[in-house]
This record gives sequence, C-alpha cells and structure tokens, in this order.
Amino acid sequence: MKEFDVVTLGELLIDFTDNGKSEQGNTLFEANPGGAPCNVLAMLNRLGHSTAFIGKVGKDIFGLKLKSVLQEVGIDISNLIVDEEARTTLAFVQTMADGDRDFSFYRNPGADMLLTADEVNDDLVKSARLFHFGTLSMTHEGVREATKKAVRLAKESGAVVSFDPNLRPPLWKSLDDAKEQVAYGLTRCDVLKISDNEIQWFTGEEDYDCGIGKLRREYDIPLILLSMGKDGSRAYYKDLRVEVPSFLQKETIETTGAGDTFGGCCLHYVLEYGLENLNEERLRDMLTFANAAASIITTRKGALRVMPHPDEVKRFLESRK
Repeated sequence: MKEFDVVTLGELLIDFTDNGKSEQGNTLFEANPGGAPCNVLAMLNRLGHSTAFIGKVGKDIFGLKLKSVLQEVGIDISNLIVDEEARTTLAFVQTMADGDRDFSFYRNPGADMLLTADEVNDDLVKSARLFHFGTLSMTHEGVREATKKAVRLAKESGAVVSFDPNLRPPLWKSLDDAKEQVAYGLTRCDVLKISDNEIQWFTGEEDYDCGIGKLRREYDIPLILLSMGKDGSRAYYKDLRVEVPSFLQKETIETTGAGDTFGGCCLHYVLEYGLENLNEERLRDMLTFANAAASIITTRKGALRVMPHPDEVKRFLESRK
C-alpha cells in the first residue's frame, strides 16, 4: 500500500485568461490558478484519489495564492517550496478566432524553473502508485535534473509513470532541445497523453495513426492517449484502437485545462483497473467520461479550482444520450 495514488512534479502558475474588455476598451484578464500537473491532480482529487505535488513558487501574492488553492482542493503540498527570492511564473492566454490559443509566459526565471534535484523529496516520490510529469519542468538544466531524478525514483519504486509533453514552443531555446526531452519522456513512460499537433510535430506524420505507429515501433509504451480537440480522442492499447467523439457545446468559452482534465480522468481509469486489465469496453468508457469532463471544463474560466464532480459528468452524459 502506498500513501498517494498520484504524485506530480512541474509548474504551478497563474493563467491570465481573456475576460472581455473594460469600459475604456482595455482587455481584462482573469487570474486563474493553473499549471498542467496540478490541473491533472485537481481532477484526480475530484475522483477520490490522494495526490501530492512537487514544485516551487515565489513568495509573492501569486505564489501564496497558489499554495492556498492547492490546500483548498486537497492536494498535498509538503514538497511545495516557496522561494524567498524568485517570482511565480505567469502565463497570459489569448484565445484566437479559430479557438486556438496563444501563450505569453513571464518566466525568465520563474520559480518553477529553479527547483533542484536536492529539493525533491525521495520518500514522497516513492510513496506514489503513479507518477506524472510533463516537459515544462525540462526546459532548463536544474529543474530537468530534478524531474529526471523523480522519474528514476518512481520507476525504481514500481510506480506507473505517466507523461504529457504539453509542448509550449516559446519556453524552449530550440525545438530540437524540446524534441530531445520529449524523447526522454517517451522512453520512460507507461502512459502517454499526447495531442494531435504534438504527434504531428514529433513524428513528422500528418496522419495520426501513422504518427502513433511510428511511436509504438520506437518506444515501448503500453497505453497511448491521443487528444484531438473537437474531433474527440483515441486510445491505443495492445492491438486495440478505440476512438470516441467529443461533446461540443455552444457554451464553450476557452479550452485551457481541457487536455489536463481529459488526462486526469484517463489516469483515474488506469488507477482503478490497472494498466494490465484494460479492454475495449473500459477504454471506451474511459474516453467517453474523459471527453465529457473536458467538455464541461471548456465552459469555465481556468481549471484547477473548478474541475467537474463525477456526478456532474454522469449527469452530463445522461443528458447527451
């Protein structure tokens, strides 16, 4: 028995999302707690799992607020470090006319980049059934070492390792460097959550199945989850390929956090059934539930504090039958 179902390491930041215009015609931004790893944990908490986060924020109004929010949603913060000198990372998110998003980061350096390997609590990592990480904690050398240390400890302790590239090109010195770190994640993970544009970028294949096929030939990843936005999602597992359509809503306002919500729901199924005990029915149920939860989150500002409850997702699915 392990103390935590899921432990993550990575970025914790403020997403400033477009919230209309002032009377003077100036853009208004809403400060939403965010960061992909904690968004995933927040969804898992909603689904009844015990979770913990490893990371660093600044001792400023944003960092202290983020610490408070993690406590509010039930995420363990025993390895959240508050840096006296650094500033908390900020991300400004602009939604484009086609629904895509453009990110501007204030992070050079941000506190999350300054986490060191020595600051990672070994026992906390070893206490997890599942360890989840992305690449925003691999953009710079120090935090990259911290991430790789945590991944190594997780593998040694027998945890399932989950990876989401979560590519943000502006944060990398070069996309070749990004590709190298994504490749590292692919060699270590048991569960991969990857988006449509990421699979095309990494493999050079326009067709998703061809891209996934390329990954599967090169990397031994038991479960690959492909998110395709408004086109739904797919799961690739053993000889199975399961696809489920999305749930489009007129009430959608922005998609920030939708992929993390989807990923958290899928990890819930992995925790419930085990990585060896999935089948076509369970994969279809998993994708359907995850797509529904992701659809709900697109109707809300931010994600971390407003993840849907399981009963809410079930009622939403009933309404769509």
